[in-house]
Amino acid sequence: MRAHFEFPMSARRGRAGLRSAIMTVPAREAARRLPVFPPMTAFAPITAHPALACAALLTVSNLFMTFAWYGHLKHLQGSPWWTAALISWGIALFEYLLQVPGNRIGYTALSLAQLKIMQEVITLCVFVPFAVLYMDQPIKLDYLWAGLCLLGAVYFIFRG
Repeated sequence: MRAHFEFPMSARRGRAGLRSAIMTVPAREAARRLPVFPPMTAFAPITAHPALACAALLTVSNLFMTFAWYGHLKHLQGSPWWTAALISWGIALFEYLLQVPGNRIGYTALSLAQLKIMQEVITLCVFVPFAVLYMDQPIKLDYLWAGLCLLGAVYFIFRG
C-alpha cells in the first residue's frame, strides 16, 4: 500500500492538526503502524539533569583544556613556540566544542556564578591528577588547601 499525500486548504489549522489534515487515509494507516520510541531520557538519563550534563561536558572539556595549556611543556620543549601554540589551538578546538554546549545547558539550571565555581572545582579535580600522574609532579598539601577554599566558594555560591 502506497501512501498518498495532498495539501488541502484545511492544512492551515495549525501544527497539531496539520498531520491529520494533509494525510489521506492510507497514509494515516501507515503512520499508525510505525514504532513508537521512548523519549531520549530513557536512553541517556544524564540529559534529564542539566547540571549533571553540564558537569560531564565541562569535565571532558577541561581534560582537553589542560592538555592544550600544559601538555606542550612535556612533549614540545625542543619545538618553536609557534608549533606548540598551533598544536594547543588544535586541541583547544575540541575543548570549546564541549565547553560551549556544556555552559549553555548548565545555564538553563544554574546561575552564571554557579557555572563559574563549578568550572573551577572541575579544573582543580582535573588538574591535580594531570599534574601528578601525567606531568610527574609531586603531590602537595597545597592542593588540599586549594580544594578546601573551593569548597567554601561552592558553599557560598550554591547555598540559596
